Amino acid sequence: MNPIKDHIKENLDVLFVGFNPSIRSSETGHHFSNPNNRFWTILHKAGITPRKYDTTEDYKLLDLGYGLTNIVARPTKAADEITKEEYLEGSKELKRKFAYYKPKIVCYVGKGVYQELSGKKKIPWGAQEESVVPGTIDFVAPSSSGLVRMKIDEIVEIYKGLKDIL
Repeated sequence: MNPIKDHIKENLDVLFVGFNPSIRSSETGHHFSNPNNRFWTILHKAGITPRKYDTTEDYKLLDLGYGLTNIVARPTKAADEITKEEYLEGSKELKRKFAYYKPKIVCYVGKGVYQELSGKKKIPWGAQEESVVPGTIDFVAPSSSGLVRMKIDEIVEIYKGLKDIL
């Protein structure tokens, strides 16, 4: 399985950070490609994107001031296959990316992503009081995976908080 390319540039309004690519994303070369993943629907319903983008258009988010990356590059079927060592190395790499690219907001697509990066266990949804890298706003949102048991409307409401900050 191949890792997928980050879509990132300096001074983004939002950098979305997922756990790692799915097998489907590895096969297609595009972020959030699993048909059960609701990322593209959530962004549109929350008013973050003007329309529902197709996974093959993931690179077009850069035109809106948004980027995409992951805490771990290795594709897996599920996030529970990621090792502690991969999370540690991925955390270091993410912090380097944040310091270099200076996104205004980092949106963690999954509470577990932020837990691994920050070392904190109890985390509220939305903007965090303290950011991992000074100068950015950390925003924690539910994972968009179809495995998440939250209703999509509940998830969209949380993502609307991100839209409000923008």
